[in-house]
Amino acid sequence: MQLGSRWPLGGTAPSDLPEVVEIALHAVEEELAAGDTDTSAWRWTLTWLEGSPVIELDDGTVIRYSKKDDSATITQPVLVDNDDDDDWI
Repeated sequence: MQLGSRWPLGGTAPSDLPEVVEIALHAVEEELAAGDTDTSAWRWTLTWLEGSPVIELDDGTVIRYSKKDDSATITQPVLVDNDDDDDWI
């Protein structure tokens, strides 16, 4: 069993992550840095599931690693538009 960890957005990720996961982390962080959302208090949470890292950001973004494909998948939260004014159309 491996213990997970937490670190701040933009901080140093654990050194034992696969390279493709690090690339995915940086891609998410670069996208957020380009926006105007205050992310100063956001943190990443690393969990090891069956030996593979699963990383979740406080906004719900999840990065999963596939050993089989040596790939990382980024899943971002779906934003819900609560503007009901146009629902009747």
